[in-house]
Amino acid sequence: MTSDQQPVTGPRTPGTATRGETVPTVPPASAPARRTAVDVTALLERGRTLATPVLKAAVDRLAPPMDTVAAYHFGWIDAAGNPAHGDGGKAVRPALAVLSAEVTGADPAAGVPGAVAVELVHNFSLLHDDLMDGDEQRRHRDTVWKVHGPAQAILVGDALFALANEVLLELGTVEAGRAARRLTTATRALIDGQAQDISYEHRDRVSVAECLEMEGNKTGALLACASSIGAVLGGADDATADALEGYGHHLGLAFQAVDDLLGIWGDPDATGKQTWSDLRQRKKSLPVVAALAAGGPASERLGEILAADAKSSDFENFSEEEFAARAALIEEAGGREWTAEEARRQHTIAIEALDAVTMPDQVRAAFTALADFVVVRKR
Repeated sequence: MTSDQQPVTGPRTPGTATRGETVPTVPPASAPARRTAVDVTALLERGRTLATPVLKAAVDRLAPPMDTVAAYHFGWIDAAGNPAHGDGGKAVRPALAVLSAEVTGADPAAGVPGAVAVELVHNFSLLHDDLMDGDEQRRHRDTVWKVHGPAQAILVGDALFALANEVLLELGTVEAGRAARRLTTATRALIDGQAQDISYEHRDRVSVAECLEMEGNKTGALLACASSIGAVLGGADDATADALEGYGHHLGLAFQAVDDLLGIWGDPDATGKQTWSDLRQRKKSLPVVAALAAGGPASERLGEILAADAKSSDFENFSEEEFAARAALIEEAGGREWTAEEARRQHTIAIEALDAVTMPDQVRAAFTALADFVVVRKR
């Protein structure tokens, strides 16, 4: 068990798993009652606005048909090739990369190559994850493998990864080389996390420590890189970059904990995914793992059902009611409440990591506001 991990205790207060119910994730009670007012929507939009033209220019370098397949994935065109304005995601990573440049006093634009590189790696992982997980919907649209086939999903994902390093290294600076090394390390950790995630689907039991390690790799590593890469490009020393990575790593764990809640109880109209999506894929996400570790009648019953599910030849034909029953057992065993509390705890650790970095007050307030946004969302 890691030093900052809390053990799972016995069953919590039972509740009812309701599809589309608001996920109970709020900033921790220990957080200051008053925050400096920050327009998070404007922060996210700034990152998106600065990064998108450079991102589009990078994608335009791809050979046909990879350029149009990638444009479809990003929501810039529809399946027929017509201009579209699809949901491009939350844009948290570009916002963090651009913001981190301001830690050093640099112009936000200094962080744009880092923002684009991180976004390319993130979307490389999404293209491959959707195929490996069999997800047919992302951001309320058919996924790339569903529209263009598995081969194109693999090729375009590989191409985006190559572009990410190209965008950084073509800057030709010492700082760009440092940034590329951090991005490469984060990408390797991300891939490790995906491999762990897939392997856990075939195991009856996964410990909470194993789940947190997997999620730290799969989600925390790239958010850690996003939180520091703009600062590195702006000339920050390694100590500053490491502290910002600490913020991003724990923010990533909070982010994934919320995603895990949404993966079971999220509203499909908000998430763009199927009801009970993680349960349909046998994901060993935090609510499931925490519920299994809690002990008690609901936990034991859940363990028996999931073990039987793993051997079932009819799992894909389960009804909504059957998945709802599993979600209810997870909640009754305390998995939902524990995961919400873990999101709040990781949020607190992320904010505390900023104390090691000297930065303008408005930049610190923006980092804090983005962390608050991560733990209070419905998609």
